[in-house]
Amino acid sequence: MAAPKKGRSASTQSKPGRALALILIAIVALTGGMFASGHTTPRLGIDLAGGTSITLTAINEPGQPDAINQTNMDTAVEIMNRRVNGLGVSEAEVQTQGRDNIIVNIPKGTDSEEARDQVGTTAKLYFRPVLQSQVGSGAAENPTASPSTSTSASPSGSGSPSPSSSDGKDEATEPGAGDSAGASSSPSSSATSQGRALTDALKADPTPSGSGSASAKASGSASPPASPGVDEATQAVQAKFAALDCNDPKQRAEAGKGKTTDTVVACGQDNGGWSKFVLGPVGVDGTEVDKAQALLDTQNGSGWQVVMDFDSKGADKFAKITGQLATQPSPQNEFAIVLDDEVVSHPFVQAAVTGGKAEISGSFTQEEAQNLANMLSYGALPLTFKESSVTTVSPALGGEQLQAGLIAGAIGLALVVIYLIVYYRGLSLIAIASLLVSAALTYLIMALLGPTINFALNLPAVCGAIVAIGITADSFIVYFERVRDEIREGRTLRPAVERAWPRARRTILVSDFVSFLAAAVLFVVTVGKVQGFAFTLGLTTVLDVVVVFFFTKPLLTLLARTKFFGNGHSWSGLDPKRLGAQPPLRRTRRPAVPADPKEA
Repeated sequence: MAAPKKGRSASTQSKPGRALALILIAIVALTGGMFASGHTTPRLGIDLAGGTSITLTAINEPGQPDAINQTNMDTAVEIMNRRVNGLGVSEAEVQTQGRDNIIVNIPKGTDSEEARDQVGTTAKLYFRPVLQSQVGSGAAENPTASPSTSTSASPSGSGSPSPSSSDGKDEATEPGAGDSAGASSSPSSSATSQGRALTDALKADPTPSGSGSASAKASGSASPPASPGVDEATQAVQAKFAALDCNDPKQRAEAGKGKTTDTVVACGQDNGGWSKFVLGPVGVDGTEVDKAQALLDTQNGSGWQVVMDFDSKGADKFAKITGQLATQPSPQNEFAIVLDDEVVSHPFVQAAVTGGKAEISGSFTQEEAQNLANMLSYGALPLTFKESSVTTVSPALGGEQLQAGLIAGAIGLALVVIYLIVYYRGLSLIAIASLLVSAALTYLIMALLGPTINFALNLPAVCGAIVAIGITADSFIVYFERVRDEIREGRTLRPAVERAWPRARRTILVSDFVSFLAAAVLFVVTVGKVQGFAFTLGLTTVLDVVVVFFFTKPLLTLLARTKFFGNGHSWSGLDPKRLGAQPPLRRTRRPAVPADPKEA
């Protein structure tokens, strides 16, 4: 009988306890990591934990009847997906339905409501110059553009600042720019320049002195009618600005609408109250923002700030508009960040911002800076959407589906265990222990994947785990049958275990490779919940290899040294008589061949 090959396999044969110790260490480490993360259960998807499903319908804007096409819809899906993923929402699904609908599924969780607000903000993002502003009740007026700033976007994306914010405005500078004081002006000169900027924007004659406008701006009251020298377009804008009450939700909903080339009147929540603005034509489109991120300035100690990167086209536009704004008095040295027709921030400019990179600094909290960065990065959609329907899946229904999935898994596991006990008897203990180890590793890894990569367990993923029970049991069966074949050939258990392993190992690896390849292809070519099935199937296939190599084989090697299994007890599942074994293999000597044939 040939002895087992020497080398790596021989080393593991002589020290099976080492492999078992590695599995034990892995389980202990994963368990410690699970408790350290604070997530002791896997995160559940929307179909198991409940959540919100939003249907958004694209609408054609005036002058753009053919804007709804597959390219724009795919771009909108990608941007919305980046929005919710930027908020850390697990298993959020964004996909098209039909020609003009997008379905957004947001699971229940700590950030699901915020994600819904972000996704619901579907209008385009623009940068417009501020021509005139009036601070509403509850908002502090500060015509001097000082470096101490605070106006910021709220966590919900509505543009509301923190109630504890200090008075002032955000500051837009080039990275590395100093904190020199901004331009300031008296109320009278500020009002005059406001009227002149408004008239210039409307291509009308300059307005006369605007002391009345300054008085209105300082007091928060309505502005007086425009002077007779101002044309009808300017008068219409000034009248609309004077009549606008941003504290009225209906008026706020209508404010800010207009073409990109129009001068519009808009509202924004500013330092605890609603302010109103006259905004010039769009200077930079939100699609020209390459990316934006919130960073903590540790060098200058200015706190949280938002850093924007523009593409080449946007960089040129932003440098031009900031160069023009930097020479203006307050508030004409400000540009408004307009999202969903609402001013979410209006930082002032000290100097032309060149190089395609700008910083917005102020008294931001981390949450406020991150929200503004999200709006700048993910706010520009190629289409306008309206919220058609909102459906909520109750946690009770999700709980019932989870319970049904667990019952199905328990039934499948029970049937496999019964089959193993009936057919393999004592060997079934090894198979059951291996299944338990595989289940423990799967549970621990899924629990850790929730906080690390936002993996969420959905119903198809549960189905993948149930299918994996059969795949794992199949690997045990392959090995056990190889061992039985060796015993049928007349070998004892200990050499049979070692001789059967190389052949069983090749079969197991090929089988698991095919399963993993199928799971990988399914994960790549599908979308949505089917990916959960593919991911779980691929994960459990990899764990099957780990368990068979580091637990099942070493455990059988150890048990083969015991009398119960080694002597082939009738209940061990390895009884030579029951298996129809041949007589033990013996070496026989051939007769010696004589050197001289004549001597034979």
